Amino acid sequence: MPAEAPPAPAAPLLVVRDLCVRVPSRGRMIPLVDRVSFTLGEQDILGLVGESGSGKSVTAMALMGLIDSPGVQITGSALFRGQELVGLPQKQLRRLRGREIAMIFQDPMTAFTPVYTIGWQIDEQIRAHERLSRKQARNRTVDLLAAMGVPDPAQTANRYPHQLSGGLRQRAMIAMALSCNPALLIADEPTTALDVTVQAQILELIRSLRSTYGSSVLLITHDMGVVAETCDTTLVLYSGRVAETGPTDALFAHPGHPYTAALLASIPPLEGPRPERLPAIAGAPPAPLERPEGCAFAPRCSYVHAPCLHAPPPPLVPTGRYASAPRRAEADTQAVPLPAPDNTPRPGNLSHGSPAVQARSEPASLRAAQFAACVLPAEGTPLPPRLKDTAPGPGTPDAIGHAPPPRPPSPSSTIGEPHL
Repeated sequence: MPAEAPPAPAAPLLVVRDLCVRVPSRGRMIPLVDRVSFTLGEQDILGLVGESGSGKSVTAMALMGLIDSPGVQITGSALFRGQELVGLPQKQLRRLRGREIAMIFQDPMTAFTPVYTIGWQIDEQIRAHERLSRKQARNRTVDLLAAMGVPDPAQTANRYPHQLSGGLRQRAMIAMALSCNPALLIADEPTTALDVTVQAQILELIRSLRSTYGSSVLLITHDMGVVAETCDTTLVLYSGRVAETGPTDALFAHPGHPYTAALLASIPPLEGPRPERLPAIAGAPPAPLERPEGCAFAPRCSYVHAPCLHAPPPPLVPTGRYASAPRRAEADTQAVPLPAPDNTPRPGNLSHGSPAVQARSEPASLRAAQFAACVLPAEGTPLPPRLKDTAPGPGTPDAIGHAPPPRPPSPSSTIGEPHL
């Protein structure tokens, strides 16, 4: 009797391909998000990471259809359960928002309307998408607040946003986002401005969403520790472009892009000797108008070479432990067959002190491929001559924490949000 064929893999929940967001400025269209692609599966958690101004929130707002500024162009494709979101009329988007796709905004104090109570606003969203009476909606609101760990939920529902602490407002925002059991939850830095204890509680809530509500999560953050603790796969953005993507465990253990390695090196180690100074990335991300033609990270990278400066930007190529996986070089996180494990050194084989990397065993998420727009040299492999005037400043560790020789000081740049 022939063996039964294995079940077909489930279709991904969200497939984004070549998403671009362009805004008019000085007589031309400037890309804030440039050809971003990724795949999010059912009940998966995908981390979208990068410095401020890398395009994380703009990507989420474009998916939600919340960018309506005059002259903005949004192109590419975003298939949510087979339905195209890019170019979808606002009337149809309003049916999806809150019911199928929900968002936890970065600042719950400004996301809530200050003149209405928390319970009234959650009730309104429930009744907008489901045929329930006011009493039924309020009962669900109280149950949701209780499930989020809000003490005395019935009384809290009658309070205004300014009467709640930051942690309670964030829990109320999550309750509002989950009020209609959405399939996709976008969390835009949900732990910003919260103390460490409340952060841990919020992250535990987010991790439990897929088992409790069956939701997939797109988690936007700049905290690599949060990513290691929460996400199955990770997408690293820099200046609106994909720098690297892949399973979180593989990406942490074998970063392929110098920017990813620099972000990981900035995490304080929990074990071993205490470093005198944490490595830092010299300079600041470029403004969209000043983005280089080639690799956008080149002006800050200690590995930059002539090919990095050529237009178009470097394409995504397979990297990490599974560079031999039979996949095309694009930012895709669908499952692929695993090659046989070996101990061959791979490009970007760096060691980090993160306990998330050291303690985890081989997870199921490593079935996905890893891609980077640049590949760090393997340890022991000599580099070609580096371009002049590209090394970090005196005493500043480079992308992987090695201090370069001193050089004359250069004008410092102020780190902040990019401007047009």
